[in-house]
Amino acid sequence: MNKSTFIVSQMDCPSEEQMIRMKLESYEQIKHLDFDIPNRKLEVYHREGIEAIHSSISELKLGDKFIGSEEAEVPVRENETNQKNILWWVLGINFGFFLVEMITGWISFSMGLIADSLDMLADSIVYALSLFAVGGAVSRKKKVAKFSGYFQMLLATLGFTEVLRRFFMSSETPLFQWMIIISSLALAGNLISLWLINKAKSNEVHMQASAIFTSNDIIVNGGVILAGVLVYFLGSKWPDLIIGAIVFTFVMRGAIKILKLSR
Repeated sequence: MNKSTFIVSQMDCPSEEQMIRMKLESYEQIKHLDFDIPNRKLEVYHREGIEAIHSSISELKLGDKFIGSEEAEVPVRENETNQKNILWWVLGINFGFFLVEMITGWISFSMGLIADSLDMLADSIVYALSLFAVGGAVSRKKKVAKFSGYFQMLLATLGFTEVLRRFFMSSETPLFQWMIIISSLALAGNLISLWLINKAKSNEVHMQASAIFTSNDIIVNGGVILAGVLVYFLGSKWPDLIIGAIVFTFVMRGAIKILKLSR
């Protein structure tokens, strides 16, 4: 058994990890993939040559660099039952707050809340792909990824359009109370998710990636809360539109990454 190591400079979240998994899934000689997202490192445990595997990784254009190969045994995998249970909880929290923030965002005229809800949806899609795609056919995974990516891109485009409409036309000032309260609840939900993930003390890539995603969500929640405070003090809709536009940019970037999974 050989272990080949790659540095993938653009592998910074679960989207790239899923892209690589789906690209290499058809190789029967691959026995295990070990991802280290924080250090942008991929270890491939395989039999036979590495040339075809390297070529497939390079096709993704993620800035890969082949470090070398050596003999090694396939590592013993951690018990995945607890990890999957935690990921189900994180998925449920993200999707639940997607619904809550989307509804309250429209009620309170807050683009910040709506954008944050789509950010939660983007995370939910990645977690769902990780959980539902296990053992499934590559073609089915690609169809799911394509549908999810285009749907998310459509929502982000509609969000940008609404931000522009409210920017150039008169519109209601957001209800700052809703922005602060709902975002504070979402922040609490993400803190619980991060606590659950850290409690698992797992080195598996999905758990590491989930911690990164959840930490980013906490930052976004804080941004929406800050925007709500500024709306209160300034009596203006601009802080809400600015934070909405920023988060919609993140959502669109996530949609593009998900679409790459379907190639």
